[in-house]
Amino acid sequence: MNAVRYATTHAVNAGKHKVVVVGAGSGGLSVANQLYNSFKANGKELQKGDVAVIDAAKVHHFQPGWTLVGAGLKAKQDFMRPTEELIPQHLTHIPSNVATFSPSSNSLTLEGGETVKYDYLIVAAGLQINYGKVKGLTEALARPLESRISTIYSYDTCDATWDLIESTRVGQKALFTQPFGPVKCAGAPQKMAYMAHDRFKRTGRFPGVGVEFVTGLPVMFGVPHYSEALDKLRRDKGIEADFAKDLIEVRSEGQGEGKRVAVFKDLKEEGKTIEKEFDMMHVTPPMGPLEFIKKSPLADAAGWVDVSASSLQHTKFPNVFSLGDCSSLPTSKTAAAITAQTPVLVENLSKLMETGRVGEAVYDGYSSCPLFTGYGSVSPPSLLSREQGADQTSRRAQLMLAEFGYGGKPLETFGIVADQRVPRRPFYHLAKDVFPYAYFRHMVKGEWFGPKGLVPPVFPA
Repeated sequence: MNAVRYATTHAVNAGKHKVVVVGAGSGGLSVANQLYNSFKANGKELQKGDVAVIDAAKVHHFQPGWTLVGAGLKAKQDFMRPTEELIPQHLTHIPSNVATFSPSSNSLTLEGGETVKYDYLIVAAGLQINYGKVKGLTEALARPLESRISTIYSYDTCDATWDLIESTRVGQKALFTQPFGPVKCAGAPQKMAYMAHDRFKRTGRFPGVGVEFVTGLPVMFGVPHYSEALDKLRRDKGIEADFAKDLIEVRSEGQGEGKRVAVFKDLKEEGKTIEKEFDMMHVTPPMGPLEFIKKSPLADAAGWVDVSASSLQHTKFPNVFSLGDCSSLPTSKTAAAITAQTPVLVENLSKLMETGRVGEAVYDGYSSCPLFTGYGSVSPPSLLSREQGADQTSRRAQLMLAEFGYGGKPLETFGIVADQRVPRRPFYHLAKDVFPYAYFRHMVKGEWFGPKGLVPPVFPA
């Protein structure tokens, strides 16, 4: 068994491992560490080199934090760490990307041509953002302050979102879009509309600035329990909405006051398009499965890793598991979902490794979308210093904490004491302060177990 920790400056000597984890994002790191911790707690410690994590990324990002950056509350540097610092010595890091999977031979090939063999495989590679599916978007995001188009789904432009909000003037129009189809954190697109609206209002620019949320969905939110409450919130705030409209093109002519147009496909009327002028726009790009997964034997018809919705085990290859954004699990793609998926996967894989039979742990589809609804202050929040990561929000800041499982069933942590459809200040601080801290302190170390936090779930023996 290869026990050498691969260095980024050395050629990859791939070898074989008991467990190979593809991806060093939130899913990959949490499951690799939790699997190791689980064996150690049971007195069956895995050896160095038994678990390998494959990822070429040099920097790890806490992407949910980019909403806070776009709202002017945090510096984007607060949510990044060198990947190497997050991978402990007992895990082998292979700093490369996967090119192809060969599950019939229990192996995969890296981009450099090396072969990695495994006994068990966990795929946690995330998804890809398809900027190119919106004509003109890639070019516009390369110069956000000129095009007046940004997105919090990119490290390069998340802070430009705040700059655009601050420079939008009375008499101008602000658009916020959401595509049809799966995206990371389905609540994030409208979060930015709420926060921008509140900033405009607190600085005397609303209703002078027109705010409109344009979504490819037929409703405000895919979970009925929260959708009606969010639509009422939107209407009470005076935010316009246009449903079943999918962004297909952006046009931004020149610099300064050049005409800017967003083109949407009408999903209710075939062949019809609608043009909307804007002065600033926050775009949520279309997203989908990664190409190397989509073309692999692991993929379902849509391109996601085809796993059981309950056990997270692959439907065709029993020694393969998957979680997170790249999986076919029919729930919202969030970091919160990963925290609930990880212990289920670890339990089921551990039992398979020890007994030859998959465990009986069941994933209920738990996911969560914390929806910031405003700063909540009676006076404008001060301009924030990104260099210092300043926090000058008020005591009345609010957030709606949407928690749900398969079929849109509410699975609320605090539902017994509070209606979670009502935005509240404690929820705001959970999302802004507690979750980012817990992410780096506990989640990526395998110490976060879903809505119960640090308390591990108990599964059938």
